[in-house]
Amino acid sequence: MNRKMLFKLVNDVVMTVLMLIAMAYYITGNTIHELVGVVVLLLFILHNLLNGRWYKVILKGGHHLRRQLQIVINLLFLVTMAVMMISAVLISSDLFPYIPINNDMMLRQLHAQTAYLGFIIMAVHVGFSWNIIINSVRRMTGITGTSRFRTIGLRILAVLIVAYGVHASFKREIGAKLFIYNPFGNWFNDNSTLVFLIDHLSIMGIYICGTHYALKFIQKQETRAEQTI
Repeated sequence: MNRKMLFKLVNDVVMTVLMLIAMAYYITGNTIHELVGVVVLLLFILHNLLNGRWYKVILKGGHHLRRQLQIVINLLFLVTMAVMMISAVLISSDLFPYIPINNDMMLRQLHAQTAYLGFIIMAVHVGFSWNIIINSVRRMTGITGTSRFRTIGLRILAVLIVAYGVHASFKREIGAKLFIYNPFGNWFNDNSTLVFLIDHLSIMGIYICGTHYALKFIQKQETRAEQTI
């Protein structure tokens, strides 16, 4: 793996972890939440700079279904992150307290909902790049061959992660948080940072696995369609 690819991978992993920490608002408190948010913004900008070539070729090449879906997801991720960050600055009470906002309830609602929407889109975004991530990890660890037992083991692990992720989604009412903002409570009270991370990583696993295998299905269908022509 070349240095640029390794740097991109490390940047993306750190950004993902920090986004999860930023979501743990009731564990970290507001000041740490805002500090982490600023770092996430910088890493997100760096992520786009490192992948700037994608924007240059966005209108070039064949636009098969996978590419069309990837363009939609990437642009949605960009817009969602931009809205979330702009609203964060406007409602900030610690790092940017001098911006006058008379009624910030609507902005707080927008910030909370785009945060959870961005979390899900981020997981789908990772799912699109899962093959690249796996191949990078294989090169880093020196794993070049295939193993039936390893494949079965990893698939069983994926099923367990998805199953627990579905449970965690209902437990933390992720669906409701995408559409309903309640500033007075009804949010999950976390007693453990580890449980919070496990829950949200498992929820991410639903969308990563779902996207990965959906793309495999789409690729098979497109290959069959090409063979019948």
